Amino acid sequence: MCPEVLPPTRRAALRAGACGLLGAAVGGCGFMPPKTPDAQQLASVRARVDGDLVYFNWADFVDPSVFKGFQKEYGVKVIQSNFDSMEGMVAKLNAGNRYDIIFPTAKWAQRLVRGGRLRRIDHSQLSNAHAIFGRYAYFADPWYDPGSAHTVPFTAYKTGIGWRRDKIGELTGSWKDLWNDKAKGKVFLLDDRDEVLGMGALELGLKVSTGDRDDLDRITSLLGTLRPRLRGFSSDSYNNLLNGNAVMTQAWSGDMAAMLNQAKDPSVFGFEAPREGTPINSDCYAIPWNAPHPGTAMLFIDYMLRPENVKKNIEYIGYPMPVAGSEKVYAELVKPFPECLVTEDDLKADLFFRNGSRAAEDARDTAWTHVKAG
Repeated sequence: MCPEVLPPTRRAALRAGACGLLGAAVGGCGFMPPKTPDAQQLASVRARVDGDLVYFNWADFVDPSVFKGFQKEYGVKVIQSNFDSMEGMVAKLNAGNRYDIIFPTAKWAQRLVRGGRLRRIDHSQLSNAHAIFGRYAYFADPWYDPGSAHTVPFTAYKTGIGWRRDKIGELTGSWKDLWNDKAKGKVFLLDDRDEVLGMGALELGLKVSTGDRDDLDRITSLLGTLRPRLRGFSSDSYNNLLNGNAVMTQAWSGDMAAMLNQAKDPSVFGFEAPREGTPINSDCYAIPWNAPHPGTAMLFIDYMLRPENVKKNIEYIGYPMPVAGSEKVYAELVKPFPECLVTEDDLKADLFFRNGSRAAEDARDTAWTHVKAG
């Protein structure tokens, strides 16, 4: 099972500030470094020790014992830095900061690939790559990185509703449950543009990443009826449920799984994946074009894919890793919340958040501003 304490900040600030630089980075724009990458910088590299590992990820997203094992085995140090949003990650890259390994979400991975900002990853250099690409056909050729030529999937997760059964009873399995009168005044939505607009879109039967202004007007109108019922916007989903600030919250499946370790009685909580559709996402391993030690980064990816390390990390962060043989580990972890499971059918449902045109992203930013302002 999970370790005794799971830090409350794991996804607390994860996707806050989802507007910001979004429009500026569409289609690879906004990723221009001081020097345009040359062919050698974008080429694949051999997995070998070529220095310490400069690591850039969400806070506390790898089991510390896995870091220790990697450092001991290869005689290197892991130099950690953290970001609290994809925009923050890109700002650091644009500023010239150099990292060996980063962890973009699917849509941001696509932007980095299109912008020529990622090294190619030679799967033959990863002795454990077959555990992903030989088992999960989806990730062998994902929409955001054809052939997974520049990325390797790290986690997969979905978005749904977490709630307290002891306060409001059972739900109906619909996004409409967020309007439940029993929860009025104690409902949180994620502090995330795509998640909130996506929820509204799914409830209305629209495309999850729509940038059509008429669609967005309908979505903001719908969310306007929910806004007075909210306690607020927060991405600290499981703490809000645990401490009673919320009786219902939009939540990432991994956060709900992580909460199980802290709940004295998990049966008082629930998690549902609404029938109108649940957004799916994936975080990826990626090596920036200007990585100082890309060979060590390759070794780290391969080390993370070892079965024993996959198991440790799943139990530590609460997010599944799409690696063959790990399915039972995660299923056991989320027994109280079986809808946290991410299946191949979920992946194929095409409910990932997608990149839009500059105009579409600007329209989504504007809609999000209206929703937040109430």
